[in-house]
Amino acid sequence: MIPKDINLKAVLFDMDGVLFNSMPYHAEAWHKIMKQHGYNLSKEEAYMHEGRTGAGTINLICQRQYGRDASPEEIETIYKEKSAEFAKYPEPDPIAGVWELLQKVKAQGLTAMVVTGSGQLSLINRLDHHFPGVFSRELMVTAYDVKHGKPNPEPYLMALEKGGFTNKEAIVIENAPLGVEAGVAANLYTIAVNTGPLPNNALLDAGANALYPTMQALCDNWDTLLSK
Repeated sequence: MIPKDINLKAVLFDMDGVLFNSMPYHAEAWHKIMKQHGYNLSKEEAYMHEGRTGAGTINLICQRQYGRDASPEEIETIYKEKSAEFAKYPEPDPIAGVWELLQKVKAQGLTAMVVTGSGQLSLINRLDHHFPGVFSRELMVTAYDVKHGKPNPEPYLMALEKGGFTNKEAIVIENAPLGVEAGVAANLYTIAVNTGPLPNNALLDAGANALYPTMQALCDNWDTLLSK
């Protein structure tokens, strides 16, 4: 159950791996394009960087491999190619159980917000199609809005500011260690849902307050979670 001192008004959802089953495509695209540019980034490692901005991921790998920052030109080229590669894959399906959960959130009068490190417009633009009437563009935080991506708390702090909420009026739903770290750093109650290949400990060690194996499991336990 969420702590009694939380007066819940908003639920902050990550996008990839929480709303859409898109991470396998992201991981494949990152691995393929980075390899073409001489960088070593496995598909498995890509999951660990989920939530970081594209520029942040490219720069981190460049620093690790070559001991220098990636140039703005490198970042722009690689991320553009990665985005184009991602767009070639079939349209990812919504995560099972998430639509039912969003309906519960909406029925309870709670505000649903998207807080994503992604700048993948092909997905962002599908939110209205797959989840009509749920999310507002004005109450959305993406890679285009922030200077510091996850695990920095900036994305979630910006979401609170945009929505006019305090950290005692919102909770986070994440599926990635960096996203969990960001939620915790913003002093938000953070729920982890393990929709990917990572071990549970990767999410628990990042500081998750609660862990569910699937979005369906979270949906099924939602009323219990919110009971005081």
